[in-house]
Amino acid sequence: MQDHNHSHHSHGHTYPIRPNRAFIIGIVMNLGYVIMEVIYGLINHSLALLTDAGHNLGDVAGLGLSLLAFRLAKVKATDVYTYGYKKTTILAALFNSMILMIGVGILGYESIIRIQHPEPVQGGIIAWVAAFGIVINGTSALLFFRDKDHELNTKGAYLHMLTDAAVSLSVVISGIIIIYTHWYILDAIVGILVILVILRGTWSLLIDSFRLSLDAVPANVDINKVMIEAQKVAGVKGFHHIHIWAMSTSENALTAHLVVENNLNNQQLTSIKNELKHQLQHLNIQHITLETEFQDEDCNPVC
Repeated sequence: MQDHNHSHHSHGHTYPIRPNRAFIIGIVMNLGYVIMEVIYGLINHSLALLTDAGHNLGDVAGLGLSLLAFRLAKVKATDVYTYGYKKTTILAALFNSMILMIGVGILGYESIIRIQHPEPVQGGIIAWVAAFGIVINGTSALLFFRDKDHELNTKGAYLHMLTDAAVSLSVVISGIIIIYTHWYILDAIVGILVILVILRGTWSLLIDSFRLSLDAVPANVDINKVMIEAQKVAGVKGFHHIHIWAMSTSENALTAHLVVENNLNNQQLTSIKNELKHQLQHLNIQHITLETEFQDEDCNPVC
């Protein structure tokens, strides 16, 4: 017996207005700060400021891509794009992480050159500009705090802003030390430390987004728990041919074959499927397609 049933009820966050507004505010604030860092970095020949500016510019680009993806994700499905453009949120996260990794390589090369040939910098200017960055990045992180556990791009933005605030603090400290010691090489060393911090945070985002782009089981879904919950439903005798993937960075889908007891009527089948869908929604699966079959049916791989 083949019975395709679709559940289109969302359980959790999808694309509310608040994250969109947060991304817009974050883009404006951080773009202004990038311009400020570049101006003072060039005037003062500070690699720490220029390195951080490059990092923040990557964040601005990432925020812009994420905002674009959110807007595209709201576009209605068509006969060609039957899921709409939800997948663009995953592609944006992947592209964002790739941009940051490329930036790490470029800035790493510049930092190594500067260690070999340190240049005089004004520690006071470095410290004040970086202190302003703590305020900008800290405020930006708060914008994404409420939704960071519900959406991958929002989580990435939150981690970036929080990391940037910590990086700005280290730049402040280095600027103060340079004022009193004139250890100009410290400017390049801090630049390398910034790169290591970027690399650590970006690697996780790169791996997560790459997995989702290949339709791997999302990290917030445990397939073993899914199978266990299915077996708990009265009347269910088997649950196989399971496929779980991410439709976007906030919505997951599942297709599976549901084996039920023989001779159940339509009302009983509907009750079993509704109960199972409810349990699966609590396991972070929002879109569910079930094909039912009776216990004595011989299901082969192409059924």
